Amino acid sequence: MEEFHKVRRLPPYVFEQVNRLKASARAAGADIIDLGMGNPDLPTPQSIVDKLCEVVQDPRTHRYSTSRGIPGLRKAQARYYERRFGVKLDPDTQVVATLGSKEGFANMAQAITAPGDVVLCPNPTYPIHAFGFIMSGGVIRSMTVKPDDSFFYSLERAVRHSIPKPLALILNYPSNPTAHVADLDFYKDVVAFARKHDIIILSDLAYAEVYYDDAPPASVLEVPGAVDVAVEFTSMSKTFSMPGWRMGFAVGNERLIAALSRVKSYLDYGAFTPIQVAATTALNGDGSEIEMVRETYKRRRDVMVESFANAGWEVPAPQATMFAWAPLPERFREIGSLEFSKLLIEKAEVAVAPGVGFGEYGDDYVRIALVENEHRIRQAARNIKRFLASADESMQNVVQLNTRR
Repeated sequence: MEEFHKVRRLPPYVFEQVNRLKASARAAGADIIDLGMGNPDLPTPQSIVDKLCEVVQDPRTHRYSTSRGIPGLRKAQARYYERRFGVKLDPDTQVVATLGSKEGFANMAQAITAPGDVVLCPNPTYPIHAFGFIMSGGVIRSMTVKPDDSFFYSLERAVRHSIPKPLALILNYPSNPTAHVADLDFYKDVVAFARKHDIIILSDLAYAEVYYDDAPPASVLEVPGAVDVAVEFTSMSKTFSMPGWRMGFAVGNERLIAALSRVKSYLDYGAFTPIQVAATTALNGDGSEIEMVRETYKRRRDVMVESFANAGWEVPAPQATMFAWAPLPERFREIGSLEFSKLLIEKAEVAVAPGVGFGEYGDDYVRIALVENEHRIRQAARNIKRFLASADESMQNVVQLNTRR
């Protein structure tokens, strides 16, 4: 039977090929060190778990919740934005709880996109940024990722040559997967451009608290007037090691928040109330849990950069996020990121995410997630060192070097 229309618009899931190979290797007894999926391994802080256990004992919390988020949670998020960014938000009209930032992006796309609308999206980027709009009938025009003059050249060219005029611009800093970080001056210029051309800004700030070197990332909403055109998405998944809890937020422009809230009201009843109460406790805390998470990822980053360099693979140290965006070793550039990722599983028992899964312009890279402890990261480096040392022999009968170009 013919595939359904929306399913046809989605490409094959690149990561599934790596996942199948990883599962097969494990079934055969291989000890795969998984640095692929950005799935935090750190436990949720005990104080948050304790609050969940306390609240779940009350049967009144077992009923349907509200898709916009309970009032206390929305107030806590508004207070967080004021503390962290100096941004004042109305929790009743400018804050909505989401089931993680991924769900928020997908439902915002449903809320604002008409068939054929043009959306400007970084490439490479986290897949939902593009495919949320593609599934909603939109058209994606790729933008450069690096927040410098090349970004604005790309932006001006897109607006000049897009028909119809772009509806929205997606920002993602700190970036998943590239770990690029934008400063406030960059956001000021983007907001001025968006206001001039009547373009919506959708900013993914999921990694606001996973930063290093005492350089906290900025929020686009810090720019005066940004709230007229912008909505920002955040997540508690990485900040508080709560990925499975599915708790995030969209904040900003009232009209856009109202549209998202209306769509969500037809689709869900929100997160389980005890989860929302526990998330409120986390946001109202003293920040010590956030600092512990940040320090852990920084130690892992430093170990990864040093040990991989000793193995013969130079990986730039990310300024933020729990990821490193690693260029393929020179001798593997021709085979591309997917085949290289397969080789790492087969020959080094290490899993990474192929860059092409984040967009065609990511194919010279792989994403390395810092989701294993320092001991396992060093072991991965030793495995990779052995693989690279014998690469010419290892690659025989595996893949031809001319398969990509």
